[in-house]
Amino acid sequence: MKIVLLGPPGAGKGTQAKSISNKYSIPHISTGDIFRYNITQMTPLGIEAKKYMDKGQLVPDDLTIDLIKDRLTQEDCKNGYLLDGYPRTVAQAESLKNALEANNEKLDCALLIDVPREFILDRMTGRRVCPSCGASYHIKYNPPKNGVNCDECGNEVIQRADDTASTVNNRLDVYEKQTSPLVEYYKGENQLLVVDGTQSINDVFKQICEKIEAI
Repeated sequence: MKIVLLGPPGAGKGTQAKSISNKYSIPHISTGDIFRYNITQMTPLGIEAKKYMDKGQLVPDDLTIDLIKDRLTQEDCKNGYLLDGYPRTVAQAESLKNALEANNEKLDCALLIDVPREFILDRMTGRRVCPSCGASYHIKYNPPKNGVNCDECGNEVIQRADDTASTVNNRLDVYEKQTSPLVEYYKGENQLLVVDGTQSINDVFKQICEKIEAI
């Protein structure tokens, strides 16, 4: 099972990726992990990627796909994998398709966890965290008992900078600009599966399994 995972920030991709990986015994592969591993191990590709990252530049597509291809040839990928964070553009999707076709392989599906912007804003801007003990809350769905202080240690809970409405909106704008063409691309390839990410975690996972197993 070879899957590309798509979805906006706050859609719960991380939670679902872990469940998919466990159920189908396939590795959850994120591009961030691939970059970190290759840089830490000082592989030739990692050293090359680090040159761009140290300058604050994006790693070029041709180097990124080489890193991805190297990872996908490893033993734990022989029965498939779940790709998260790649591809981000249609050009990258084409590169991935070409790399797979060179080995007579293809993706089984691109799985989109679809969540409306208003729902994500509500979910993310309502998050609160205790700066002292790390306990997590949500002002609407799981507030501290008195609405202000952590139930565990009594410190005042805070909103993280990346959970403010302006930051979340900016992240969603970037995501939509990048991913809308990608969604259309996979729709055109007849590989797109869409699940409703507004449901409970268990219901979203049930829906994912039903869609995957119907392929």
